[in-house]
Amino acid sequence: MLLINEELTRELDERNVLCQVNFVNNFTSMRLVPQELRSIYDKVVAAQRINEDEAAQLYRSRDINALGLIANVVRERKNGNRATYILNRYINYSNICILSCQFCAFGAKKRDSHAFELAIPEIVETTRKSLEFGITEVHMVGGLHPTLPGDWYLKLLRALRALDPALHIKAFTAIEVRHLAERIFKISIQRTLEMLRESGLNSLTGGGAEIFHSGVRDKICRGKETAQEWKDVHRLWHQMGGRSTCTMLFGHIETIEHRVDHLRQLRELQDETGGFTGFVPFAFVPETTELKHIKPASGLDQLRNLAVSRIYLDNFDHITGYWIAMTLPLAQISLNYGVDDLHGTLMEERIFHMAGSRTPQEQTKATLERSIREAGRDPMQRDSYYRPIPAIERSQYEAAPAA
Repeated sequence: MLLINEELTRELDERNVLCQVNFVNNFTSMRLVPQELRSIYDKVVAAQRINEDEAAQLYRSRDINALGLIANVVRERKNGNRATYILNRYINYSNICILSCQFCAFGAKKRDSHAFELAIPEIVETTRKSLEFGITEVHMVGGLHPTLPGDWYLKLLRALRALDPALHIKAFTAIEVRHLAERIFKISIQRTLEMLRESGLNSLTGGGAEIFHSGVRDKICRGKETAQEWKDVHRLWHQMGGRSTCTMLFGHIETIEHRVDHLRQLRELQDETGGFTGFVPFAFVPETTELKHIKPASGLDQLRNLAVSRIYLDNFDHITGYWIAMTLPLAQISLNYGVDDLHGTLMEERIFHMAGSRTPQEQTKATLERSIREAGRDPMQRDSYYRPIPAIERSQYEAAPAA
């Protein structure tokens, strides 16, 4: 009985100390939050959902550090002190596209000098070499090619799958899926997704969301799928048991209200399906596009957008700081503004670089881990579903390159 009493007393003492620490931390944090944001801070601490008006209020706030503090309440609740990265390879199989989006410097017509189209053996060999460096995911998107036959896509998936059964194939945006279904296979979207999955597809990419507002889309990507059509593809994929990421392209002609509306629609779809693994916002790079007159988003605006997204998207477990668009130093800082993931090694990204991005085209595992540690977080390699890859599994990846 004495032993039990001693253990109970010790447990009560530990709880009391923890309560005191939490009280001090909360009191200190509250002093750093301006009065106009206190009610939002209180809701977030109580794990209550904020509304669209409150999200707009956060966007308009000039107190970037207060936004980071509030966002980090959510980040720490969901992910502790861990920040993740993935070893992956980007492959753009072709930039030939039937569309001419105003914001895009990647797409091309067949006659254009910068048009390209990779052959399946070339893609397979690139992936095989990347497997030797331990990648666990290949991320593959392209333009809406007018003449590639449907069987080409299925052969490509099967060839990649044959390289390594464990390789995660993350490929195709929602509009690519619609293009394949409506123009190439001429079958339903569901059957198209089934065929892609049967051939080796593991998950969909989140590209093509841009900004959901129809007026904005008409000015920056006229002719592209509507927001509803984008959501319908992801909804169907989720109902089939699949997972995907989602995105936002910001910093062009959209308003705060457009951003909030975009986040609202993503949160509602996530409430419905639970199929999104993470949210990846990125700033528009205007340099070589038809919208080159637009001033690029500032670092503060990028941090603000990440923080508000983390606070508002309470049903998302992960927010990614996409270093390829925002630079690695800014992505590192974003780990203190609600971000818990730095994406991946990438290797040879083309879409943002053809638009004028001057960031490196890849990062090493060591660089990503160092950046995470310098930000005060604990680095962890993850898989495509944001699940940590234990050290023993990482050593197996590194010790057994593909044949």
